[in-house]
Order: sequence, then structure tokens, then C-alpha cells
Amino acid sequence: MAMGIHNRVTLLLALLLTAALLLLPFLNWAPNRLVSGQPLALPQIAKGMWLLLPALLLLALAFVPQKRLTLILILLCSEALLVALVAAGGMAAAALAQHGSPLARASYGSGFWLAAALALLIAADAVSRLTPGLLWRLLLNGQIWLPVIVLLANGQLDALSLLKEYANRRDVFDQALSRHLLILSGTLVPALLVGIPLGWYCYRRPALQPAVFSTLNIIQTVPSVALFGLLMAPLSGLARAFPALSSIGISGIGIAPALIALVLYALLPLVRSIVAGLQNVPEAVTETARGMGMKSGQIFWQVEVPLALPVLLAGLRVTTIQTIGMTVIAALIGAGGFGAIIFQGLLSSALDLVMLGVIPVIALAVIADTLFKLLISITEAKRQ
Repeated sequence: MAMGIHNRVTLLLALLLTAALLLLPFLNWAPNRLVSGQPLALPQIAKGMWLLLPALLLLALAFVPQKRLTLILILLCSEALLVALVAAGGMAAAALAQHGSPLARASYGSGFWLAAALALLIAADAVSRLTPGLLWRLLLNGQIWLPVIVLLANGQLDALSLLKEYANRRDVFDQALSRHLLILSGTLVPALLVGIPLGWYCYRRPALQPAVFSTLNIIQTVPSVALFGLLMAPLSGLARAFPALSSIGISGIGIAPALIALVLYALLPLVRSIVAGLQNVPEAVTETARGMGMKSGQIFWQVEVPLALPVLLAGLRVTTIQTIGMTVIAALIGAGGFGAIIFQGLLSSALDLVMLGVIPVIALAVIADTLFKLLISITEAKRQ
């Protein structure tokens, strides 16, 4: 009797993972940071072929009935593979550094990045099958990164080009992180101060919704670089006409036009979620509150907002992740943040410098997404 396929997702991802390890370069070795260098395949890495063992085990587990023990094995195997991929790259870079010049650079190749992404997808699929609870999913997905963090903390990846770039630019990295978070908070706070009253007013006056949403849609369709450019001239004129504005940082370039543009972009998803959330509040509940003698303000804050909170948080989640990504573009007008590191790397053709800016942006987006998912699940549980 032929053995059937019990997990097509794991089978497909494991096949792609194996192909990535065998066909794509695992590491890149270059004499300095500006040269593309020489790709190194997995067989050229010391003990690199051992990485195929967990990949082959994942292929075999796809043919086993997907019971709880099988799913746990898939999770552990994919996690072990991810850690092994990271550690193998660090050890290979350290071995190469002993025979090269101080300027030489070893960086992860496309085979590593694709294999690591596929291993994470396999782990995420196993976690989703193991438990329906959001909190347990977040915890199981989060613990995957603990061994990688240990490797980083122990200095076992310091020979990699990415870590060398970080060591050389630690102060720049810290400044970029603080500026990125400053722009994020400087966008969300005004967006909430404008978006909540505007959303409430649109909910109370449905006739205004087409005009408001049409205006916000038009703003949303304007490319970010174009909107930054449109704001430069009027802000420069204001700074020249009123020197006091220039003294507090308002000018045609820098953080001021970035914040204005990002707040305008944030309004559409935020206002839409506020209107949708308030519309989902049962009318019988508000009528009951009104019958109890509650005033409009009390009904809004004590009845409508708690019931609409999951939808409001979903809109704020979209706004936050959108802002984290778009802040990168704001570096083109001197706003700073991780975009400055990314564009510096692009201009100097230094891929690892680009990755030094890209990876924390992705990490910030993932952390924000996870926190909002957790908050939404908590508020929904309280409603029930």
C-alpha cells in the first residue's frame, strides 16, 4: 500500500527548502564590502551538507499522519534547521576570516535567506495546526528566535559582514532607531487626535462620509515621494516668512514634512476603522444606555468605544505597520531613521548596509503586528 501525503504544505515548502540549499549560494565571500565577491555553495561550507538532514526529515514527516506528536516534531525540526542555518553561516564566516584580510566580508547568500524563510513558514504552519489559541501561537512562534538571540549574544555571528557593519555603525544605528520610533509616535499621536473626532463625526453625519473618504482616498493615492515634494515648497515659504517656525525645526526638509505626510496617509485606515467599529455597535445597546440617562459623551466613551475597540485596534494596527514602512521613504527628505542607512547602502552598493536598515524595520513591523494581534484578541475575549 503506497504511503499517502498527509501534509502538502510541509512537503512543498521542504522541497523548495532543499532546492534552495542545493542550488543557491549559501554564503558570499568578498575581499571588501564594495565588491560582490564569490558565492559559496553548501558543499563548499565545512559540514554544510549536514543541514540537509533536517530538511529530509521534514520531507519524511509530510507523509506521516498529522497527529500532535508529528506536528511537534515538524516544529522542532524546522526550528533546529533555522538555528543550524544561522550557526553554520557564523562558523563558516569565522573560519574564512582567519585566512582573509580584515577588510574581507562574509555574508549570507540567497540560499540561506530563502531556506531560513521557508523554515519559518514550515514552523508557522505547524504552530497553526497545533493550537487555535492566539496567545499560544505567538509564544510558540516567538520562542523560535530565542536560540538565534543566544547565538548573537554569544558573539558567534560577529564574523559576518552584517554584524561588522553594525559594530562599525552602532551609534548611527542607535540614532536611526530612536528617530524611527520618534517619527512613528509623532505620526500616531496626531493621527489619533484628528482621526477619532473625524471618524466620530462621520459616523454621526453619514452624509459627510462620501466627501471625507473621497478626500482621504485621493491623499492615499498620491505617491509618498510626490507628497513629500509637494510639502517642501509651502513649508520652506513658511519658514522664511516666520523665522520662529524655522527655530523649532519646521522647514521644507527634515522631520516636519515627513510627519505631515505620514499623518495624512494614516487618516484613511484610521477613520474607516472608527466608522466601521461604531457602525457595528448594536443600536439596542446605545438605546439602552440612552434610556438609562447617559449623555452622548458617556455613551461614546463608556459604551460605543469599548464595543468598537477590536475594529479600532485593527485599523490602528494597519496604520502603525504602514507608518513603520513609509518612514523609510521619509529619509529621502532628511527625516532620518533606518531609511538613511538603507539609502546609504544603496548608494554605495553595500548590500549588508542595506540589510542593516531593512532587518530592524521588518522586526519593528512584526513586533507591532504581534502586539496588536494580542491586544485585539484580549479585547474580543472581554466582549464575549
